[in-house]
Amino acid sequence: MDDDSRYEAVRSRDARFDGEFFFAVSTTGIYCRPSCPAVTPRRRNVRFFATAAAAQGSGFRACRRCRPDAVPGSADWNARADVVGRAMRLIGDGVVDREGVAGLAARLGYSARQVQRQLTAELGAGPVALARAQRAHTARVLLQTTGLPVTEIAFASGFASVRQFNDTVKDVYALTPSALRAAAPRGGHRPRRGGTPTAGIPLRLAHRGPYHAAGVFDLLAREAVPGVEEMSGPAGARVYRRTLRLPYGTGIVAVEERPGGASAGPSAAHPGGWLDARLHLTDPRDLTTAVQRLRRLFDLDADPYAVDERLGADPRLAPLVAARPGLRSPGAADPEEFAVRALAGRAEAARLVQAYGKTLDAPCGSLTHLFPEPAVLAEAEPHGRAGALAVALADGAVRLDAGADRDDAEAALLALPEADPATVAAIRTRALGDPDVAPPGVDVPDTWRPWRSYAVRHLRTAEDLETDA
Repeated sequence: MDDDSRYEAVRSRDARFDGEFFFAVSTTGIYCRPSCPAVTPRRRNVRFFATAAAAQGSGFRACRRCRPDAVPGSADWNARADVVGRAMRLIGDGVVDREGVAGLAARLGYSARQVQRQLTAELGAGPVALARAQRAHTARVLLQTTGLPVTEIAFASGFASVRQFNDTVKDVYALTPSALRAAAPRGGHRPRRGGTPTAGIPLRLAHRGPYHAAGVFDLLAREAVPGVEEMSGPAGARVYRRTLRLPYGTGIVAVEERPGGASAGPSAAHPGGWLDARLHLTDPRDLTTAVQRLRRLFDLDADPYAVDERLGADPRLAPLVAARPGLRSPGAADPEEFAVRALAGRAEAARLVQAYGKTLDAPCGSLTHLFPEPAVLAEAEPHGRAGALAVALADGAVRLDAGADRDDAEAALLALPEADPATVAAIRTRALGDPDVAPPGVDVPDTWRPWRSYAVRHLRTAEDLETDA
């Protein structure tokens, strides 16, 4: 899109582009999402930015009406396999907060200067600025949904000091942290004094366009491993719950099914839809990472308009797309866990959980364990069904983190004695979030690129329905 096309999207308040770009108004000093319901500014007063961080770096503050920091992420970061796409996935996973820019660069195999240069050239902001924008969003969520003391929130959000936290919140939201807490939307989840994230952080996980929740929840229900996951409730109103292993501690999440994606319409204050979730954390510093992993699991940053347009033009897929608009290609909450489960099978995975999974300090209903780490499995059963994979994951021969090179990971997986091409294709689709995978034995023409993973999901969903019938 050129800037004139972007302005037309702003004029029409087109929610399809929320998260794909941001616009700022020079006369007000505010930046917004394209669907902001405020009066459209004059074209000469508008500037466009690829990221919220770039807008903030140019001195603009976030609109309090449309909350541009709460938009879905750009679908580009999941689709792209270059250094910028990989860097954005790693930044979203909190790597800069935990390991700094040097750690990010080392994971990408580039120098810190090269990473800085490439991100700034394309996105208008470097890794520190991008991580800062993410920290500000995390701080707002904690301020407005928990009763944690402001000082604790500063460090939980990833800031190095309370002063840095205060300055960033003022720069981004034009409010002090206390004022931002007091400005929590009416009717939302107001924080209670003394409340902590262990009581649960309520979240709205935003997505753009239609969201075929039934397809995702059906798949997760079939795959659920006892002790680690559970699905409850009737179809259309199910709740998916699972345990999470996170960098600083553990978590339990509950995500609710919303039929039709809860679309609010183009004129609403927060257009698009969302999934309601509640996140219980032992350490609030894990909030950003946990949210990003849930977004990948539920494929919430996808662009269903682009996917459905391409696949719906094919005679074979057109009726499937029409029947299930917004069908997603789910990812994985823990890529290494998914890879082990893909090789071992559901029954064997359940046995591994009971034998080697870490027991939660405070079990929650049927959720009692974390899935065992690769290092534990590598030591306990190096010759088991997924033993070679566990060893390779533990020693770094196979990398499946958010910034892993997909081609390198696939080649390393295929070199394992227990991995067949179909299973590796599933791991590439789910654990690595590749939207364009063609599994062996499936007729997937190149005309379906770059959304072949979604085409396969359509075919398999339709096949499952026929089987059930």
